[in-house]
Amino acid sequence: MKWIGISGSREARPDTKAEIDVRREVNTIIFRGDGIVSGGALGIDYFATDEALKLNPTAEQIKVFLPVTLELYVKHYRNRAEEGVITKDDAEMLIEQLEALKRVNPNSLIENKENTVVDKGTYYERNAAVINASDEILAFRVTNSGGTQDTIDKAKENGVPVKEFNYRGL
Repeated sequence: MKWIGISGSREARPDTKAEIDVRREVNTIIFRGDGIVSGGALGIDYFATDEALKLNPTAEQIKVFLPVTLELYVKHYRNRAEEGVITKDDAEMLIEQLEALKRVNPNSLIENKENTVVDKGTYYERNAAVINASDEILAFRVTNSGGTQDTIDKAKENGVPVKEFNYRGL
């Protein structure tokens, strides 16, 4: 079994070409018997995990790495909604997905129990964990996201093949 890392912007919106492409790629991965690795964020990560759960409800073909524990991540997303950075609906949708994943298969949700804050550093650390668990990376560039670029750069530095999908400027 090969593990395919999925990376991309949290700003990716539903019903766009990016979402369609992510779901198509995940569908191909799951049906050939491989698995996905994601970072558990909104946008691209959410679409990938959602599609994989629909196709593999036991979540045996899913690994989601978080930058902190699920409890701290939930607080972080609710705080981001309070700050107006994301909507409350988006925060709750992601929280529901991650909690469901943990219920279905606790081994699919990999929490970082050492970190106590969610910031750029712990997100980039999470990106490294996704790369280390992946045989290949699919990067969906929706914005000029530093996180997606960080994943691409680290993957290439570590000899992990990267396939890029570019939606910037569309």
